[in-house]
Amino acid sequence: MPRVKYLVKSSALRPLALASLIANVALIVTGAAVRLTDSGLGCPTWPKCTDGSYTTTSAMGVHGAIEFGNRMLTFVLAGLAIACFLAALGHPRRKSLVRLSVAAGLGIPMQGVVGGITVLTHLNPWVVGLHFLLSVGVIALAYALWRRAAEGDGAPAATVPAPLRVLGRLTALASLAVIAAGVVVTGSGPHSGDRGAKRNGLDPAAISQVHADLVFLLIGLSVALWFALRAVPAPAAAVRAAGVLILVELGQGLIGFVQYFTHLPVLLVGAHMLGAGLVWTSTLAVLWSLRTRPEAVAEDAPAPAGEPARTAPVPAS
Repeated sequence: MPRVKYLVKSSALRPLALASLIANVALIVTGAAVRLTDSGLGCPTWPKCTDGSYTTTSAMGVHGAIEFGNRMLTFVLAGLAIACFLAALGHPRRKSLVRLSVAAGLGIPMQGVVGGITVLTHLNPWVVGLHFLLSVGVIALAYALWRRAAEGDGAPAATVPAPLRVLGRLTALASLAVIAAGVVVTGSGPHSGDRGAKRNGLDPAAISQVHADLVFLLIGLSVALWFALRAVPAPAAAVRAAGVLILVELGQGLIGFVQYFTHLPVLLVGAHMLGAGLVWTSTLAVLWSLRTRPEAVAEDAPAPAGEPARTAPVPAS
């Protein structure tokens, strides 16, 4: 049977998935730049930038250029998503990769639609928050595609005992809760994306305290997981991933406290937004380190001469 030629080599899937992951984290940063420079309505309508043009004009100044530049990043993300899909097609026996590439790719037009609603609702803080949380979901899918491209298609096999996997999931939930609370804090603060945009009406001090409490919970769970992984002992990759997560959390926490007590300077807020993306990807790395996927083996496949029969791995429940 002749081999099918694909437009993108299958070997390019992993670097393309990594590029997509980085670009989606970068979208958080460029979105922060739009908000922090009051450029949220630099293009006052959607899908056009103005009523008469899809592009910005010199009359719209720097705010129009910043908002339009952020919109253009969507096309970069879409191009990477399409390239990932085409590369995944080069793995005809790994339909899971194709499904992941499609799921991650569908997040891009969804981002565009939610971004458009954000503009049309004049930067409603709840819609802005949804826009950010959608990025968190796309980042998770892009990360999953990147990691799965280097794995087999066998059943997931646990690398640590069940209680540690539960602790890992609790840590991930706490990480997501911290991010969600941070979105609400942002909606109550002064950086709205436009001087005329409304805020969510919540007390910034009270919601910031809730956010800080969740941060302490997350750090506590992460430290407990790190010690537990060392005590088992767990694979070095799992211990390392948990240690990296703690370091990222401490750095992010430091930025958060400094920005709060220095009245939210723009550069620190932007760094904190980048930190949110890094905390989330570090959290995903911990989850991935708690299980592995070997190559799929057919149940009726004979074992090589001189080797015992293969048994199925313990499922990572």
